Amino acid sequence: MKQTKTRAAIMVQIADRQNCLPLDRRLLRRAVTRVLRDAKVRKASISLAVVDDDTIARLNWQYLRHRGPADVLSFLLDDRDGLEGEVIVGAETALRAAPRYGWPPHDELLLYVIHGMLHLVGYDDRTTQQRAEMQEREREVLHELGIERK
Repeated sequence: MKQTKTRAAIMVQIADRQNCLPLDRRLLRRAVTRVLRDAKVRKASISLAVVDDDTIARLNWQYLRHRGPADVLSFLLDDRDGLEGEVIVGAETALRAAPRYGWPPHDELLLYVIHGMLHLVGYDDRTTQQRAEMQEREREVLHELGIERK
């Protein structure tokens, strides 16, 4: 697991546990820190794991009792003295879904990272209005990173 320090108080660890999609670690870190910075989070420790279908399906069942692979799982571990959380994204899910949206799998994966991070900083998508607000924020963060969703 590679660990990097971004600004003095934000730690981002990235674990690559899949072999179907090369990662742009710098861009993934930028996405994590962008969401944190925009949410005014100054101290955080984030673990980001990019995994295969088997792994995310197992975790999806273990923690949520949902069958099959998910695109993203996020877990807020602590927010008393800074934000501590885990985001797990499915590389194979991104590979399958990207053609439906007409963009590269790397961008789909980045969307999953942003979505998971937005959950960690307090966004939800249970209602239609919450979902619309979250999707708008996702588009804004993608745009800030130089990516436009088609």
